[in-house]
Amino acid sequence: DLGCVGVFFECLPDDPALSRSDTVRKQNVARLRFYERYGATPVVGTKYETPLEPEGDNPPYLLFDALGKKEPLRREKARLVVAAILGKKYGALCSPEYIRMVMDSFRDDPVKLRPLRYVGAPTRVAVASELPESERIALFVNRDHAIHHVRERGYVESPVRVEAILKEIVPSGLFSEKKPRHFGEKHILKVHGAVFFHYLRKVCLSMPEGESVYPYVFPVRNAARPPQDLSVRAGYFCMDTFTPLNRNAFLAALGAVDCALSGAQSLVEGRHLAYALVRPPGHHAERRLFGGFCYLNSGAAAAEYLSAFGKVAMLDLDYHHGNGQQDIFYARKDVLTVSLHGHPRFAYPYFSGFEDERGEGEGRGYSLNIPLPEKMSGSDYVDPLRRAIRRIEEFAPSFLVVALGGDTCKNDPTGTWSLAAKDFEINGRLLGALDLPVLVIQEGGYNTRLLGENIRSFFKGLFQSSRSAGSRLWSPAPRDRRPVRNG
Repeated sequence: DLGCVGVFFECLPDDPALSRSDTVRKQNVARLRFYERYGATPVVGTKYETPLEPEGDNPPYLLFDALGKKEPLRREKARLVVAAILGKKYGALCSPEYIRMVMDSFRDDPVKLRPLRYVGAPTRVAVASELPESERIALFVNRDHAIHHVRERGYVESPVRVEAILKEIVPSGLFSEKKPRHFGEKHILKVHGAVFFHYLRKVCLSMPEGESVYPYVFPVRNAARPPQDLSVRAGYFCMDTFTPLNRNAFLAALGAVDCALSGAQSLVEGRHLAYALVRPPGHHAERRLFGGFCYLNSGAAAAEYLSAFGKVAMLDLDYHHGNGQQDIFYARKDVLTVSLHGHPRFAYPYFSGFEDERGEGEGRGYSLNIPLPEKMSGSDYVDPLRRAIRRIEEFAPSFLVVALGGDTCKNDPTGTWSLAAKDFEINGRLLGALDLPVLVIQEGGYNTRLLGENIRSFFKGLFQSSRSAGSRLWSPAPRDRRPVRNG
């Protein structure tokens, strides 16, 4: 057991003496530049990159990323890691003598790393290490999310999404991870119908481990007489054919709700910012429907919890319409729902998110949809976001719940927009200036190469802007916990 000191990986060299082809070396430089942006650099002063053959070309560098830790890389630990890499990965190629030669070449203690060559500094948020715990963003991670892993080709809602985000945000120093508490079903039943929830629980928990059911029969004609077979009945509660039911999906969704409710509770207890890093997402789950990779609406459950202590605004910044919370709160005036999304004429879920969907009954005027064009840059996004913020300011809520999607970025497999990290930071800054307690719920985002950086940038902007917006908010104290309405 080598423990965990950071991440070790290889990259081909940028040294002309080791990489003779100009074309290949240019590609190597691009990779090294990319890794430098995150603080990963080659180990130097060793013989790790010694070719196996005298005329060998492009022997790899060994790179190290400390993941934000300040402890230096010790020589003996590095030697053990090198022995493991060369012995297990290249055991058929590297002789014992070669492995010993490379291990013995690690003489510096601590091990030396090459200074940054291509970028000025790693893109980490500059936060003082002595930032008090009470002023950090409360982080609630659904650590059991990985049990929900649909391995079918093309299913993009995968466990690596959470790990990609954690790799970026943890070293920032902005977050303080908290253990989520278990809240029970009563909070779920306030936002989801009992028949729907009990069906979801029964069919999922009755399924054998590793098996899934995809909805394929939908009640176009006679919804009043659902099939007796539970698996066939899935279409009575689903809006699409690509969101499977299985045991682990349901269990992971329960964990996501607990994280969101824990984040909401932390705001009531005085925390200014909280983040529920969860999967599966939830914003497509309606009162009696699941779909869009979503089973239970975590954000809506959190908003319902907070509504006992004041008015709540829900802002959906996913590429896809937040139809779930709109449906759940459509007749309510104490919860404002706002959604910026791709227009339903081309974007999922296609049947909702139109501008004329404004609420009903007491909730008339408390649902705002801002459908946007198929092509959007970060600068294009600012004005619609400002419009959403103005409506939130008019509503004057006590809390803001943000359904944050990373699928608005460039090259997301489910979106068509091109927001970059700097745009996510700007959006965070605009929301931070609202000077409200904010709970962020992770929704979509499937370009895992960029997802972590974009989410980190959003929180950098949110944290810095909200911190400067009102210093009184950064001495956390419990808010008045008396409910303002029944329920």
